[in-house]
Amino acid sequence: MKIAIIAVGRVKERGLRDAIDDYEKRIKRYAKLDEIELEDGSTSEVEARFRKAIPARARVVALEVEGRRMTSEKFARYVEQCEIGAVPALAFVIGGSYGLPKSVSDTADLKLSLSDMILPHRLARLFLAEQIYRAFTILRNEPYSH
Repeated sequence: MKIAIIAVGRVKERGLRDAIDDYEKRIKRYAKLDEIELEDGSTSEVEARFRKAIPARARVVALEVEGRRMTSEKFARYVEQCEIGAVPALAFVIGGSYGLPKSVSDTADLKLSLSDMILPHRLARLFLAEQIYRAFTILRNEPYSH
């Protein structure tokens, strides 16, 4: 299965970038991973960029504060269902400072909340990458090393 993390904006802070890169390297042991950073712009421009970046036939997960909350174990089971169901790609979409365009959010297969609090896209990406890695370790009954 392919995983795509598609987000508006770039992570420039060295410490955050290093941490995200570390988790992405770990994820690549289990799945092909693409991180796609989109340039911000008008709603229609950002919407078009998301549409172009989302892989064909992907199951789309929109990160939204109002989305469904899951434990790490339930999230792992969701990833497992995608693997078992032969979902070719799992695309996680993260908006910029104004959130996701409504049309992108409305057409997502799942709206997922990482927290009841609004997270900056940089921190949301780090948190998401860690949870994706954790999901794979849970599914394979592997120890999670900190």
